[in-house]
Amino acid sequence: MKALVTGATGFIGFHVARLLSRKSFEVRALVRKDCDVTALRRLGIELIYGDVRDFNSVCAAAAGCAQVYHLAADYRLWVPDPAAMYAINVEGTKNVMQACRAMAVEKIIYTSSVGVLACSRDGAVADEQTPSQLSDMVGHYKRSKFLAEQQVRDFIGQGLPVVIVNPSTPVGPHDIKPTPTGQIIVDFLSGRIPAYLDTGLNFVDVTDVAAGHWLASLHGKVGERYILGNRNMTLREFFQTLAGITGRSAPRFRLPYFPVLMAAYASDALARFIMHSPPRIPLPGVKMARKYMFFDAAKAVRDLHMPQSPIEKSLQSAVLWFRENNYIKN
Repeated sequence: MKALVTGATGFIGFHVARLLSRKSFEVRALVRKDCDVTALRRLGIELIYGDVRDFNSVCAAAAGCAQVYHLAADYRLWVPDPAAMYAINVEGTKNVMQACRAMAVEKIIYTSSVGVLACSRDGAVADEQTPSQLSDMVGHYKRSKFLAEQQVRDFIGQGLPVVIVNPSTPVGPHDIKPTPTGQIIVDFLSGRIPAYLDTGLNFVDVTDVAAGHWLASLHGKVGERYILGNRNMTLREFFQTLAGITGRSAPRFRLPYFPVLMAAYASDALARFIMHSPPRIPLPGVKMARKYMFFDAAKAVRDLHMPQSPIEKSLQSAVLWFRENNYIKN
């Protein structure tokens, strides 16, 4: 069976492409010409050069594919030009859905995000049914993914066979960019995190997320969404776990929220108007930290049979990969 993966040069996308290849799929990847495709070439994956913003190139990539896994997205907490993010995340998703319809694709797995779900300040756990609206979304990434999922739901209403998956916070090896979470791990290993904010996230092994995508193609119901997550941890617990793995000391001081928020506003202004580079303290990230991003993945575990690897093992794999690939600066 032939499957197209968009976003295969990304963190989750690479693991999805690799898993499908191991499951004997003929995997094809839609990639931009400026992307590093070395790892995909090693897997023997067919490369189609194009862009999700270009409808014709998406059609060419999807032609002859029974399945499409749409993971391509602009995932940054800070962007100098938000329009580019919306073009990729919203209009790009619309192009992929239209191309899948034109090419009569049998099954589409759309990678959304838990970021489109409402979170709580008191640590209440959200699931697939927790109501949310655009005004709940903090930052352009969350807003663009919320709007993109709405686009997908419109296509589902028109009969397109799409299953939606909502990964939480993946950790593990081959986080090349790295993702914002991967950067936190790198900063911890480099001794650059002296304190922490009182917040929490749902962490999951990136290989379990990849398995969740494949399992969604087998067991997922069209029109349903599935949270691909695992363990809810406060940021303090996260750093304590990293400390146990690495032998480094976990940050002991909890920062008050509002002074950090003010520092983030200043950092954002400096980055936007003077430095023209990403801020050291991303404002959307600080705003997100105001709420606990805790989620319940029971539906994916029950209906998709998604694995739940120990987070300690996942973090150990991530630490080893970052060290072996020279991400640590001290």
